[in-house]
Amino acid sequence: RLIKAQPWRYAANAVLWTAIWAMPVIPGLITRDFFDAISGAAAGVDVATLVALVVAYGFARVSVMVVGMWNDVHFSFRNGARVRRNMLERVFELPGSQALEESPGEAISRFREDVEEIEETVSWTVDLMGLVAFSVLAIGLMLSINARITLIVFGPTVIVIWLSAKARDKVRRYREAAREATGRITETLGETFGSVQAIKVAGAERPMIDHFRKLNDERRSAMVRDKVLTAVLQSMFWNTVNIGTGLILLVSAGAMSSGEFTVGEFALFVYFLTFVSDAVFVLGLFIARYQQVTVAFRRMTELLRGAPPERLVTPVELVLTGPLDEPAVNGDRVEPLEELRIEGLTYRYPDSDAGITGVDLVVPRGSFTVITGRVGSGKTTLVRTILGLLPKTNGRILWNGTEIEDAAEFFIPPRSAYTPQVPRLFSLSLNDNLLLGRRDSDTMVRSAIRSAVLEPDVAAMPEGLATMVGPLGVRLSGGQIQRSSAARMFVRDPELLVFDDLSSALDVETEKLLWERLFHDRAGVTSLVVSHRRPALRRADQILVMEEGRAVARGTLEELLATSEAFHRLWDVEGE
Repeated sequence: RLIKAQPWRYAANAVLWTAIWAMPVIPGLITRDFFDAISGAAAGVDVATLVALVVAYGFARVSVMVVGMWNDVHFSFRNGARVRRNMLERVFELPGSQALEESPGEAISRFREDVEEIEETVSWTVDLMGLVAFSVLAIGLMLSINARITLIVFGPTVIVIWLSAKARDKVRRYREAAREATGRITETLGETFGSVQAIKVAGAERPMIDHFRKLNDERRSAMVRDKVLTAVLQSMFWNTVNIGTGLILLVSAGAMSSGEFTVGEFALFVYFLTFVSDAVFVLGLFIARYQQVTVAFRRMTELLRGAPPERLVTPVELVLTGPLDEPAVNGDRVEPLEELRIEGLTYRYPDSDAGITGVDLVVPRGSFTVITGRVGSGKTTLVRTILGLLPKTNGRILWNGTEIEDAAEFFIPPRSAYTPQVPRLFSLSLNDNLLLGRRDSDTMVRSAIRSAVLEPDVAAMPEGLATMVGPLGVRLSGGQIQRSSAARMFVRDPELLVFDDLSSALDVETEKLLWERLFHDRAGVTSLVVSHRRPALRRADQILVMEEGRAVARGTLEELLATSEAFHRLWDVEGE
């Protein structure tokens, strides 16, 4: 399918590389005539003409190789870009909680090493065509000169091919173990970089280093096995040249002394043997690589999480030249939210009883709805299921009375914007983290910063909005990260704002000011807020109380204090 996606490039590759492989037949014949001429075995073209022919051949072959390499690089790069693009598209299609089963570090390993394995293997198929063409020509000429010597010389070659075929299962197992060990290393690196503060607070530097050293030892062992087996196979392929040359000397000595086998023909055999052995070397490596690429395909297919394997190689348009399209800013305005209705919403985590069951909720336009409950009561699960970050197992979600089929595709700006419990920032400037590729005006950015109560912090930063926040925002405090994420929401001017425990890292005064500005600067916007904090609860138009995955009470603050024992306990705990 990768070949069919670029048929003309592949056809050009096949022609060019078949020519590159087959062209050495020409200097082989020139070499024979050259040695026969200088040894007096045959009269023919003079030496100067033969030398001129070699120079012309060299220039022609280099020219074909330059064009072949240029075409092959373009072909391979587009294959790799297509596979990576399709994998990334699939990751974005899946609900947020199910996008990656592995760690980001392991996923990066699949995007990098496994895709490169595929690029090279597909590219090598044209080398197989070339080596077959050359081998047929070369062996045909050698058989026409002396069939007995030819068959004896190529005995070791047949043995090498048989051994490489026998070793294919071991090659596959060793490559799979090496890839998995590398994935564990990248996984640990990513998690370590993201948890530096936790490691230091726990005093776990030494255990982490020991764990990393253990993983490195395992990777080294797996990589050594993989590399040693590959090197052994390579040495066998290369040494067939030396073995074949020795056999030629032993077998042809008598024939040469009798004049049956000329010096030129001996030179031709040795010359062809080198190239045919190269062909055997490539064939053996391709057999090994084919086993290795099956591992790469399997690992990448796992990343698709249930999509058919063909999804990896689906033809897509790749924009590789010229300016990129500007990202849309809000696009066409969507239907204003009048009412968000949740009916019987249910989600269960796989192999677990945890989740939410039969939750009903109505969020009117312009309301401030708070979801509250104890830790583990299902608040975050409810919000994530509404937004499509978790796939609902039952129930309906309706926007202005119309049922939403794909919540993950629907609940994006400008319909909604979301800040999770643990917001993520990129190792970019603060301004780039707010815009993420958009081209909003400075006025909109400044307004969003004010609403998020972030302007004093920006004023104190050495470079203002251009300040680099570091990986995961490590140069900012927890409260600054949360307010930066809130500003990122406000820039998008959505119909629905969804906050999951936004104020957990804010002091009471900052939280009160944030809610005040939200109501003042963005009057009429609809807010769905997960919180147990009193400033949010006091401002709520309605409160939904969650307990063990179910909605056990709903109403205003006064109503719940008067009627709900579960909410009363939460209120008392928050006030302590």
